[in-house]
Amino acid sequence: MCVAGGGKQKNDRKRASKQQADPLRHVSISRALRVPLPSPRLASVALRALEVDPELSPLVRRQLTVEAPAQPQYDAAAAADEEALVLHVDYQATTNRMLRVAVNSFFDSLKLVLEVMEHLDVDVLAQQQQHLGQNPPG
Repeated sequence: MCVAGGGKQKNDRKRASKQQADPLRHVSISRALRVPLPSPRLASVALRALEVDPELSPLVRRQLTVEAPAQPQYDAAAAADEEALVLHVDYQATTNRMLRVAVNSFFDSLKLVLEVMEHLDVDVLAQQQQHLGQNPPG
């Protein structure tokens, strides 16, 4: 006995399996963020601290990398530090809402990482003390 359309059902199951395996195959929204950091070490610390937490939704993808600045800095203080790097964050999501939620969460995490660096990082403290020594208050 031959069942008509049996091959079609099998193909439909394969297609459904592929769709479940990659929910972002039809990515409609993407966003790139760039966060300049004052030194390669701080950029590396930020990258390692932020990449630990994966995106919770399968409808959002995030890729973090550290790269050299795309454009030269015109700020004299930034231009003096030629080793400054940029934390580059690429987001892909299926909806605006999912992208907004993911980026807001990322900014909360980034804020915490930067505050910890500001308050606890040895190089930042040394730089502040050096700056205060050169420009005494008063």
